[in-house]
Amino acid sequence: MNRQRMSRQLPRAIELLACLAIVACLPQPSTAQTTAVQTPTVKLTPADGKVVVTVGDKPFTEYIYSGHAKPIFYPVIGPRNIAMTRSYPMIKDIDNEASDHPHHKSLWYTHDDVNGVKFWIEYDKENNAVYGKIVQTKSEIDGNTLKTENEWRSNAGEPVCSDSREIKFGADETSRYIDFAITLRATHGDAVFGDTKEGSMGIRTNPLLRLDADKKRGTHTAKGQSINSEGDEGKAMWGKRAKWVDYWAPIQGSNVGIAIMDHPSNPRHPTWWHARQYGLVAANPFGIHDFEGKPAGTGDLTIKDGESVTFRYRFVFHEGDVTEADIDSRFITFGDN
Repeated sequence: MNRQRMSRQLPRAIELLACLAIVACLPQPSTAQTTAVQTPTVKLTPADGKVVVTVGDKPFTEYIYSGHAKPIFYPVIGPRNIAMTRSYPMIKDIDNEASDHPHHKSLWYTHDDVNGVKFWIEYDKENNAVYGKIVQTKSEIDGNTLKTENEWRSNAGEPVCSDSREIKFGADETSRYIDFAITLRATHGDAVFGDTKEGSMGIRTNPLLRLDADKKRGTHTAKGQSINSEGDEGKAMWGKRAKWVDYWAPIQGSNVGIAIMDHPSNPRHPTWWHARQYGLVAANPFGIHDFEGKPAGTGDLTIKDGESVTFRYRFVFHEGDVTEADIDSRFITFGDN
């Protein structure tokens, strides 16, 4: 190569080396930025009378369909390995837990007036009520989804109606969720879901998520705060209509919460909320008489023989408060599904 040609290429080489040096000095993406976030693995395992759900090999919940008047989710373990629901009456005499309303079993779906049969309240001091039982007749596990068939029976064992459930479990880096879809079926004549506040998609929270303590009943400490999608807070949420509600509190050194969402496709959306200060929270589209003081029967929903109605709900067990968990955006995502 002659000297003239080398003299032309030398400046270009110097320029290239300078550019490489500048690039080397620029901030490089962190490992967190370049590595995709892995969604925790959800696993469903059948066991005796229940299905055990784990997230990344850690306990999430158990769907128990035997031994109670209705299927229940218990326990429910949220972020930071924190229990999100009350243990009573499955486990008794736990510090700070009230021993009231034994039919409030962790997390469940039922209603207290279906063709006059009571499925919500499981006891009566006067022993003059008619109690029903929801019996699972079929189940199937499909990945992270549990599908079941159930028959609603009177105390005498006579069928009243039935339902199909599709329950999906999931998680991300800061939360866990349960998507609960229930199709109520009028399989034994018309099924009338009566106008009462005692229903339907319910949860009894960890006592620290309560808005009020009740020392007489055993709850000495409550730290909960709550708000709904319409901006109502605390006790003012009871009987109000809203797209979602959220409760949160500091528990075991972490702020954690429970958001419950009513899907936009649900009949009578946005639903009414039977949301008590003592930790009961239930989405109830039937109890208009109690919630709004309208004539008895206003909230009755009749499913004609052979027809069905579907309701969908999402429970999000999250870190942080309502703002930090971005519940508004999470509801939009749920509604788009």
